Amino acid sequence: MDEDLAPPPRDRRGLRTGFTTGSCATAAAKAATIALVGSVSPGTVTIALPIGGTATFTPVRWATGDGWASCAVVKDAGDDPDATHGAFIHARVEWQDGAGIALAGGEGVGVVTLPGLGLEVGGPAINPVPRQMIVAEVAEAAGAALARRGLRVTITVPGGEEIARKTLNGRLGIIGGISILGTWGIVKPYSTASWRASVVQAVQVAAANGQREVALCTGSRSEKFAMRYFGHLPPIAFVEMGIFTGDALRACKRAGVRWAAVCGMVGKFAKLAQGRMQTHVAGNQVDTAFLAEVAAGCGAGPDLHAAIRGANTARHVGELVEEAGLEVAFYGELAALTHARCVDHVQGRLRIEAVLFDFGGRVLGRAAGTMGGVAS
Repeated sequence: MDEDLAPPPRDRRGLRTGFTTGSCATAAAKAATIALVGSVSPGTVTIALPIGGTATFTPVRWATGDGWASCAVVKDAGDDPDATHGAFIHARVEWQDGAGIALAGGEGVGVVTLPGLGLEVGGPAINPVPRQMIVAEVAEAAGAALARRGLRVTITVPGGEEIARKTLNGRLGIIGGISILGTWGIVKPYSTASWRASVVQAVQVAAANGQREVALCTGSRSEKFAMRYFGHLPPIAFVEMGIFTGDALRACKRAGVRWAAVCGMVGKFAKLAQGRMQTHVAGNQVDTAFLAEVAAGCGAGPDLHAAIRGANTARHVGELVEEAGLEVAFYGELAALTHARCVDHVQGRLRIEAVLFDFGGRVLGRAAGTMGGVAS
């Protein structure tokens, strides 16, 4: 990328707000419309943001021809670790027969192949709010010219297919590129909101495609193990929920899922067993005192109890338990407690199975059933 076109470098303090792909596409579309209607390419363009206020962008990579104009806006995600940071979001605006504004996706914009996203199957992955933004800003820029003929707006993202490999798009049935997203218009640095939303959306897509059994996994490694363990389930039934166990379980309940497997390793299960349904590391450390009590209930003596209380990590706790020969009882109890807390979280309205893996994919503990019914 040319240095003069690159977004500002990220600030290690993580404070700088950025803009969504939806805002960038809107700005590019508005600028191209101004150039098409007024025959002058604007140096900057200002759009309204859904969250309120406005934002000003600098269009680049201009091109014009007979009846069309195009430009791009460089995606600046601020200090958020966004895969689309630095991407060029292009818009080509051209006259078309008929009235109104037609919106299309081109190179690098994904195509929707599965229901459950609120978008037309076979259409471009341009979400509802960005669609509204683009149409509104293009209509404003076109003005009275729209009364005479219509406009076609095509959004493209060169390299978008490669960028999409770093996202969950493939799991959601979006192929060939990225999604044009954004409900606020801005990206808050290191915000978990989009992460949470993607987890809920993954559950909704699975349910919309007939899946009544899903596997909710705390990370990519546990997902790999779960895919092997629950080999009868199709890939769409596996959701990498990360830290959002509670949100994923509630999404399952709302979407009509009947059975969910909660799959993870000892660190996450140590938190879930206490009912902590969001398992982020920051401000939510593993409670070794709690694990020491679990071990005591499984037969751990005073020395082991003290060693577990002073352990560095949940993995360290596991090593101590295994050295003492208590792993079957300890891991079984941890799985049973996790199962019970998850069932409590959905008021017993979802059949749940808790599967605890070690770091090599071996099942250490398992609990299944409904409220009050546990099998290990």
